[in-house]
Amino acid sequence: MNCLMVVAHPLDNSLCKFLAQKSVEHLESKGYQVTVKDLYREEFNPVLTTNERKSYYGSQFDSEALGQDLAQLKNAQSLVILFPTWWFGFPAILKGWFDRVWAPGYAYQHAADFGPIAPKLTHLKEVKVITTLGSPWWVDFFILRRSVRRILKTALVGTCTKNCSFTMLSLYSSEKLTQSKVENFVRKIEKKL
Repeated sequence: MNCLMVVAHPLDNSLCKFLAQKSVEHLESKGYQVTVKDLYREEFNPVLTTNERKSYYGSQFDSEALGQDLAQLKNAQSLVILFPTWWFGFPAILKGWFDRVWAPGYAYQHAADFGPIAPKLTHLKEVKVITTLGSPWWVDFFILRRSVRRILKTALVGTCTKNCSFTMLSLYSSEKLTQSKVENFVRKIEKKL
């Protein structure tokens, strides 16, 4: 299966990068062909351009600066998104990737009457999300009601794909982990991926 892994962390020695490496190793051992898109290393520009936004409802989205990014998303059958949850949301660079690459004509199609959008990522069969959070699990569940998960599962994957499985793994209290907790989480990743 062709897998696109999108990684959004600026530090090469981060826990996220370590988890990405372990995830790639595991997926490749299962026969996946993995393309790693490291947004920081590629210096991905997260800023939606004026022309891109103007073209959202035009006859064609302005994809001039996004050819490779759009092709990677279009060719993926499996998508793994790996990032730290900062201030209970996405890193800006990842939010910008969604804004620019999950674009009309590629990820979805606007309805002529501005009704519900139609999914265009019909080739995407599975989305796996791995995130780290500094907060304990109960803050995410009871106070924020898993807002990042809801945005990903319902607003993005739910509207832009058909029959796509969704799994999210969250590593809580990530700033005070023991080696054994990290190893247990890696085993969880291997089981769920």
